[in-house]
Amino acid sequence: MRFGTDGVRGVANSELTVEFAVSLGRAAARVLGGEKFLIGRDTRRSGTMLEAALAAGICAEGLSVEMLGVLPTPAVATLSALDGHPAAMISASHNPFADNGIKLFAAGGRKLSDAVQRRLEAEIERLASAGAGGDAPTGPGVGVISHVEGSATARYEASVLDALEGRTLDGLSVALDCANGANTDLAAEVFARAGATVSVMGDRPNGVNINDGCGSTHPEGLQAAVVGSGADLGFAFDGDADRVLAVDARGELVDGDQLIAVCAIDLRARGLLRGDAVVVTVMSNLGFRTGMAAAGIEVVETAVGDRYVLEALDEGNFSLGGEQSGHLIFSDLTTTGDGLLSALIVADIVKRSGRALADLTADAMQRLPQVLQNVRLTDRPADLLDRIAPEVAAVEAELGDTGRLLIRPSGTEPLIRVMIEAPDPDLAQRLTTSVCDALVAAAAR
Repeated sequence: MRFGTDGVRGVANSELTVEFAVSLGRAAARVLGGEKFLIGRDTRRSGTMLEAALAAGICAEGLSVEMLGVLPTPAVATLSALDGHPAAMISASHNPFADNGIKLFAAGGRKLSDAVQRRLEAEIERLASAGAGGDAPTGPGVGVISHVEGSATARYEASVLDALEGRTLDGLSVALDCANGANTDLAAEVFARAGATVSVMGDRPNGVNINDGCGSTHPEGLQAAVVGSGADLGFAFDGDADRVLAVDARGELVDGDQLIAVCAIDLRARGLLRGDAVVVTVMSNLGFRTGMAAAGIEVVETAVGDRYVLEALDEGNFSLGGEQSGHLIFSDLTTTGDGLLSALIVADIVKRSGRALADLTADAMQRLPQVLQNVRLTDRPADLLDRIAPEVAAVEAELGDTGRLLIRPSGTEPLIRVMIEAPDPDLAQRLTTSVCDALVAAAAR
């Protein structure tokens, strides 16, 4: 297996095997170093199996392991930052339950650079060629495993609630969809402690229902629940809770672009938006860019992947960035995207402003119609995009200066993502379909 934009990911026990997890654990111990490693996981059935294998590999290299239990990815990153230990999260994020993945953090809660990931791949290959044993420690040199589930959860809760700076959400009614994932119980507890009236769905994980018709990939149930209950707003998390989408009181979905726009304007008004700039990816809507320009906020653009957003935040010393998919990164508060923290901050903005989320969103930006389609191609010719160059040129000519076309391979799945923005939604849909058809035909040639 190779590292994608967010660790390694594949079908558990087929592509992502126990043997690979052991090797990755050994390689991570050697490359990332330290004396102790933290491991968290989401609610997938395969999580405990891979957790045990990864921990075994780490301990075989002499490092000890603290098992954090079921926790969101950002909680693992937070504890890594607080304690100064490298860490791993076992999760396939928004993927179906049969998939799983392993994300690694360097000591300090930072995602790994491309260079470090290549070192890990090289070390895994070296271990495979050298075989088991070798110079591995024995006797008292072997690492040990301890379990710190309860204290880990409490520490993360406290760090998230600190973002309110003593304010409360008293009087606010919030609906939550936890995707039967890592935020189950935790999100409701945090919002209740903040003073909100809370209703919850997607909070009955059974090992196989994570992301199944719920969460940020299926927000329809939450949209109906917000309207039906008369809640002020709602939040839908993905399986490992590093991303969030919102629902306003009318039941309308509020995506990552819109949430970032609302937060950027609020931070700037309070003098907390460093450089008067925000970092987003090439997938962000043209309407976002227009809205930020009107607010006097510069837009810094990166490749798709929250890892690249994080790198740009560090390089520019900026305070806010994220992705349309719902990753929001508040670099003054955390080292990675945090769905629960982001939801709490958005709810705080609604409470402080005394305005509905729909009104805040409408003032921040107007979305240009955008169509995104995925083309699944298990065999992808290296010159695939060259093969459809004439079709791409024709689409771009029809869009002119009023829209844009973006084609990119997924970093985590065998997909080509096609996105088109245009003033008219029917035009955007027609052109997107034509590009997708061209990709399928070209791949078959």
